[in-house]
Amino acid sequence: MARILVAEDEADMAMGLRDNLQFEGYEVVVAADGEAALDAALQQTPDLILLDIMMPKMDGLEVCRRVREAGFMVPILMLTAKSQEIDVVRGLEVGADDYVTKPFSIRELLARVKAALRRTGAGKGLSKILRIGEATVDLVKGKVERGEEGFNLGHFELEILKLLVENSEKPVDRSKLLDVIWGLEGFPATRTVDNHIVSLRRKIEPDAKHPRHIVTVHSIGYKFVP
Repeated sequence: MARILVAEDEADMAMGLRDNLQFEGYEVVVAADGEAALDAALQQTPDLILLDIMMPKMDGLEVCRRVREAGFMVPILMLTAKSQEIDVVRGLEVGADDYVTKPFSIRELLARVKAALRRTGAGKGLSKILRIGEATVDLVKGKVERGEEGFNLGHFELEILKLLVENSEKPVDRSKLLDVIWGLEGFPATRTVDNHIVSLRRKIEPDAKHPRHIVTVHSIGYKFVP
């Protein structure tokens, strides 16, 4: 039975998530503030964290950053009431894997939870260590070293990279990325993939505004160029 940490300060929201997740067969731990969420993340070893950005005592971005700094690569899905892209990108940059904007469909959230729990480990047929230009990527640990800088890749960033590398030089459209990685076939297309690509480029490319390795294919999606 997978254990899920729900870090949410709105009591009704937290209880609703707890009830739906328990109905799906998950063990659920609830934390009502950031400090409690961090303690639970480090001590109770959840298999996945649902993490609200806006919480008392410590916000979700800081919780996420500290969890990653402690070396825990558990999938983290951010819950946010904000629609500004900058908040989404900030979450991805500190190590979050995905985000859901409130109000959200519980069906979509459960689909993302299941997909995140299902997809772990290095991609088939890929080397553990991958060299991409000036960056060295550990596909098992989800870590990037570029010059003197180091970055942690979120779960979905890592899965996007692996899928693009597996299809090197071939365009991969957004719908395939959503379907294969998130399992969201049938859900409306969102900027989910694009936001993860923005964060991934900032960690791998020497100049994220002029990418050489994770290239946009107009009207289709993206491709990896070694």
